[in-house]
Amino acid sequence: MGIGKEIGQWLGPQAHKLAPDLTTSFIHEALHRAIVGTGPLQGAAAAADQKLADADGDAQRAISQIIEQHVRYAGAQGFLTNMGGLVTLAVAVPANLAGLSLIQCRMVAAIAHLRGYDLSDGRVRNAILACILGEDDVKKLIRKKLLPAPPMAIATAPTYDPYLDRLMAAEVTSELLTRVAGKRAAYALGRRIPVVGGLIGAGTDGVVTWQIGRYADRELLPRIRR
Repeated sequence: MGIGKEIGQWLGPQAHKLAPDLTTSFIHEALHRAIVGTGPLQGAAAAADQKLADADGDAQRAISQIIEQHVRYAGAQGFLTNMGGLVTLAVAVPANLAGLSLIQCRMVAAIAHLRGYDLSDGRVRNAILACILGEDDVKKLIRKKLLPAPPMAIATAPTYDPYLDRLMAAEVTSELLTRVAGKRAAYALGRRIPVVGGLIGAGTDGVVTWQIGRYADRELLPRIRR
């Protein structure tokens, strides 16, 4: 972690000054686009069903393929958005953030769909965002009593809690900003070699996306659709 974590912790809350449009509502928009599709990118359920067909109906194999595919997507956008130095920070941080949030939301939503969850359900959408935080951050929020339960319990709660919409949006936005801005600023300061920064961005975004995918795979247990 080192300097990257330190800079990230500062830039996370400050990044709205670099990109004023990045309010917490952006993560809900990213999740919506991930679920319904945007441009040439299929919606999460359609993409998941296609992977399921390719895997001859083997849901676990389809999930593994979904994770691998989105790790590649994350690595590609991480490379492209981390090519410059500090001079491009105000443009690159929002671009990296938007790309990473869309990719990770789509991946987790696709996993949820294959496990039998209704992607139109607000509880499920909040569970998807909780998965994107990652296991360690989820545990911290539960210990602090800010989050009532892990993603699986959120997705299957008896009632929908609108408070979680605001909490999850704020926490996920802050965490993504910390990861993206800290990674980029630290590397630009430390190396000043743009192409190497792209390689680091690709590796970091790919690894984090893989970790989130595996967490969602473990956490979102199969449900029987009614």
